[in-house]
Amino acid sequence: MENFISIPADLLPENKKFGAGPSSIRKTALAKVAASDLPGTSHRQAPVKDLVGSLRGGLKELFSLPDGYEVVLGNGGATTFWAVAASSLIRERSAHAVFGSFGAKFAETVSGAPHLKDPAVELGGVSARAQGWETASDIAILRGGQEGIDTYCYPAHETSTGALSPVNRIAGGLNLVDATSIAGGVQVDISQTDVYYFSGQKCFAAEGGLWVALASPAAQERAQEIKENPGAGRWIPPVLDFSVALKNSVKNQTLNTPAISTLILWEDQVQWMLEAGGLATMEERTRTSSAVLYEWADSRPEVCPYIANPLEQSPVVVTIDFKDIDADTVIAQLRANGIVDIDPYRALGQNQIRVACFPNIEVADTQALTACLDYVIDRL
Repeated sequence: MENFISIPADLLPENKKFGAGPSSIRKTALAKVAASDLPGTSHRQAPVKDLVGSLRGGLKELFSLPDGYEVVLGNGGATTFWAVAASSLIRERSAHAVFGSFGAKFAETVSGAPHLKDPAVELGGVSARAQGWETASDIAILRGGQEGIDTYCYPAHETSTGALSPVNRIAGGLNLVDATSIAGGVQVDISQTDVYYFSGQKCFAAEGGLWVALASPAAQERAQEIKENPGAGRWIPPVLDFSVALKNSVKNQTLNTPAISTLILWEDQVQWMLEAGGLATMEERTRTSSAVLYEWADSRPEVCPYIANPLEQSPVVVTIDFKDIDADTVIAQLRANGIVDIDPYRALGQNQIRVACFPNIEVADTQALTACLDYVIDRL
């Protein structure tokens, strides 16, 4: 590339992947996939069902699930889960807290469902910084009490911006909490939710293709109630039927064939998390790594954290604004040196970088990343 800046080898991180999804995968987990005889095996036979059972059991232990909650697996990712919710969990009308692109996409999905009333949608902050998005502060629906609302939906964490929201139960309806990129990276009280849903390609360092929902008895009952009495105009295809996903999950299988390699990676990551000390250890890892980046951003006049309030700063995805420097140039220089995937979320349109601090990221590598950023910025 033109005007290439060669970063000294002793500054480079050992692991050069910092993407916010798919995430960096441990080499030992990849070796486990390569050594496994399970890929190419029917998912309805005992060996794969045992693997799913181990994954479900590991997640139940990791999240300390309350009595009656179930680990539900479904085909597709979190985007598919939004359609599942619109089809078989929202009874009539939902309310959505929006402070980033993914919260907005869930609301858009529900808005298109002809059998549901138009959802109540509220932006965070000052119209979420004129839809530049930032924060979950002062969103009224997070306090509940809206008439006619039977389901409350909000992200625990916005992958697009790195904005954090507390997970607290909202009275008066089911609570669907999008934890796609933060589940497994922080401690959480699952009893404060009815459906805490996520994908495998973030903190759990698997590939895409499956969603997981930690579902309360109330959520299970809602899905069955809607299945038995769908009401006029509601068609629920089996792949979008939460009750079907639940029925298959308790048998340790999915409705359709899953990616076996994803299951192997996900189960291996959960066991690694448990052996390391569970969610408390994972949160310590993510917060230590992200603190390196936030402190670095505070130390340089040319940059600053995109999320200004420390209480709303994500420990797993850090977004940093560049003031008088072209972030694309910095990103290109780092990529030319092998450091990849610190690009900002494409739809956000900000002059910034976005760095994952998932549990697999070593603090030493995050520290090395800041040293490389310093080296490049100082030579532009």
